[in-house]
Amino acid sequence: MGRPLIGVSTYLESGARWGVWELEAALLPAGYPRLVQRAGGLAAMLPPDDPAQAAATVARLDGVVVAGGPDVDPGRYGTERSPRTGPPSPERDGWELALIRAALDSGTPLLGICRGMQLLNVALGGTLLQHIDGHVKDVGVFGRHEVTPVAGSLYAGAVPEVSAVPTYHHQAVDRLGEGLLVSAHAADGTVEAVELPGPAWVLGVQWHPEMGEDLRVMHALVRAAS
Repeated sequence: MGRPLIGVSTYLESGARWGVWELEAALLPAGYPRLVQRAGGLAAMLPPDDPAQAAATVARLDGVVVAGGPDVDPGRYGTERSPRTGPPSPERDGWELALIRAALDSGTPLLGICRGMQLLNVALGGTLLQHIDGHVKDVGVFGRHEVTPVAGSLYAGAVPEVSAVPTYHHQAVDRLGEGLLVSAHAADGTVEAVELPGPAWVLGVQWHPEMGEDLRVMHALVRAAS
């Protein structure tokens, strides 16, 4: 068999610059496809599209990664916007929520990273804390902190020990979505990973494995997608 095809959602940004060009661009930090490739997968970019196409898109993939990015629109989980919440990204929200639902409906292995974990929670009826202090030290700089796996969880099966992870977020899971279980947490109690028990492989992590050297979470997704 060939390498499993892993689709990774992307930004869609105006004013991107390269060479002499300044144009709208579908963007994805290179760490994401590199992580997929290093873990044995074939990476495909999934820029925002018509949500009605999500099921057909996921049907052609072996696994899905919903990448990090801007804050989820609080309207998606029935809450008024906090002054500290970033501007909405309706195209990404709609597309990625549709990808998540399509992956869940089809049993396609799914990994949510940072925003992706938060969207997984929202897709299943959960809510988010719009701001927590202390998890972003400097703007645009990744920090590190320890996360503790929950024994017996899907995440603990991949990473059984306490580990320091690269992190950059100011929002977090509040009320868990339907069926989700916490599979890792930070020392202050912040939910750091969630999973959906069942026959399909579904995991969300609050940190950024694409910014580190630990391949085990992505290895687990690629194995499930193989």
